[in-house]
Amino acid sequence: MKQNIFMKKAGFTLIELLIVIALLGALAVGLIGALDPFEQLKKGTDTSTRDLVNQVQTGVIRYYSIKNNMPWCPTGTGCVADPSGTDLSTAPMVASVSEMVNAGELKSDFTTIQAAKLGKIFVTGSQTNNFVSVCYKPTSKSFAADPNTKYTKLGALDATNCPGGVACYWCIQ
Repeated sequence: MKQNIFMKKAGFTLIELLIVIALLGALAVGLIGALDPFEQLKKGTDTSTRDLVNQVQTGVIRYYSIKNNMPWCPTGTGCVADPSGTDLSTAPMVASVSEMVNAGELKSDFTTIQAAKLGKIFVTGSQTNNFVSVCYKPTSKSFAADPNTKYTKLGALDATNCPGGVACYWCIQ
């Protein structure tokens, strides 16, 4: 009997384990709430849209360097009007995207894969001034507060209202 008194019990009791599990659960709930999963989804969407804006802008530049015309003026004389804050899903820009696809500057399935985002990307450009600005409006808080989110839909700098304003866009020029 005397030997049993001196033996130590190893391990945790059931109560101790339940307390630890409850504490870990409370920490997990707090962490999920702090990360704001919807904001994380918006950041992911903004990241892919920003990449798409870059693809369009570099596609226009490459098209111009090869053809010596902007894609909305494929023949140089057939330019109806330069885009001015025109989204990629409207008629003049749909033809421009097709021109860039046919020239190999955008992937052949570009409009199929990116169909949901085309209406959120705005192009302003000039054939005579060799200028292009491609913009989008961020949906996440962190991208909206980005110091580079300082333009209007037309690609003009709006230093008084941006970043953080209601109508602030992120642009590549």
